Amino acid sequence: MKIKMILPALTEAKSPYWRPIKYSLFPPLGLATLAAYCSPDDEIDLQDEHVQELNIDDNPQLVVIQVYITNAYRSYALADHYRKNGAYVCLGGLHVSSLPEEAMAHADTIFIGPGEDIFPQFLDDLRKKDPKKVYINSKRNIDDIPPIRRDLIKRNLYLVPNSIVVSRGCPHHCDFCYKDAFFERGKSFYTQRVDAALKEIDRLPGRHLYFLDDHLLGNYKFASALFEGMKGMNRVFQGASTIDAILRGDLIEKAADAGLRSVFVGFETLSSSNLSQSNKKQNLGRNYEDAIQRLHALGIMINGSFVFGLDDDDTNVFKKTVDWAVENALTTCTYHILTPYPGTRLFQTMEKDNRLLHRNWDLYDTRHVVYKTKALSAAELKRGYDWAYHSFYTWSNIWKGSWQHDKLKHVIKHFTYAGGWKKFEPLWNFMIKTRGLNKMLPLLESILSEVDSQRHSAQRSPFPAIA
Repeated sequence: MKIKMILPALTEAKSPYWRPIKYSLFPPLGLATLAAYCSPDDEIDLQDEHVQELNIDDNPQLVVIQVYITNAYRSYALADHYRKNGAYVCLGGLHVSSLPEEAMAHADTIFIGPGEDIFPQFLDDLRKKDPKKVYINSKRNIDDIPPIRRDLIKRNLYLVPNSIVVSRGCPHHCDFCYKDAFFERGKSFYTQRVDAALKEIDRLPGRHLYFLDDHLLGNYKFASALFEGMKGMNRVFQGASTIDAILRGDLIEKAADAGLRSVFVGFETLSSSNLSQSNKKQNLGRNYEDAIQRLHALGIMINGSFVFGLDDDDTNVFKKTVDWAVENALTTCTYHILTPYPGTRLFQTMEKDNRLLHRNWDLYDTRHVVYKTKALSAAELKRGYDWAYHSFYTWSNIWKGSWQHDKLKHVIKHFTYAGGWKKFEPLWNFMIKTRGLNKMLPLLESILSEVDSQRHSAQRSPFPAIA
């Protein structure tokens, strides 16, 4: 069977905020995972519209499209095109799980929830000429998934081709998070077997890894065994964690010993009231500065995530947040305008309170205001968001943040990473256009490498990391 798998470009690709490098980081791992269930005789073409121009003049028998909220309309247009030309079209992903009735109008089959159990069932039914209109995930187990079809990934088009996911979901339930709609009908957090995860890591060339898991440290037993198994592999890796997991137990030290050099942390807000309103319980009562000091003591860089537009935010929130991030030496920051994604409790609440301005999914990109604000006007929120991004990444603030470290090597590391990420856009664009992006990976590995083998251990809590 001739199969085409597509990750359509997000609407942001046509936005003035579009950064080609940001969407040339990771290959479409979800589609490559599903491809592993296909027959060895199937001819599979996996295309990522962020890094290549789609060829839509082909004639596949089966088309599988991964749908996010801001590529939904593009996904539907592609689906309609291929259905018109006689292909059997399937849609799946976060947006489909959140709004199945909307997606169903553009597909022969839709997938709701993770695809590890339903996609192979669909393939079996299709070959029997009896496919269902809707497949709903019920099995939450990734013990026996086949190896990802990494041979379908065009590695040279990505800065970080060695992306990997060893768990699904997250143990927490924040009101604004998309995750709960996707994992609604069962366990919302589960992991691979440790030996299977280590085997997948062993397949990957080079040193660098990027764990795309929502919460790499979410299960102490699993993560502890994973990091123990990775010691001696000479890897450097990046991943995501919560404040709570960083402060509890010794798991973050184990991660650092295994090669963790950069971590994404959802600080979200400096307001405890906003945390409570968002059901961000894992951050409540936690000392952000203690977590930051612990990470810095281990030589781990921090990418902090923040949300603007929560109901207690006022016009002071932007400068306060940026100043705090600079003073605490966060290496990079990701800012968002609060966005009520369909399927979330935030969306349900705002819909009930008549606060949604529209349902133009193209604008649900965390860069636009799509709801009725409270303490801030929509214009103030948008202007403050733009200012925060610009201000944090000025050379003066990059320099000031770098000098918060107490060792010169870490100063240089911070300055190089933050400056390189945001201040050399023409170079990134040139490397992308000349298809030489992957040649920059050794530089990334060098920056991430440990600079102080005699680091001081951070204070350890006697409590286990339950995340």
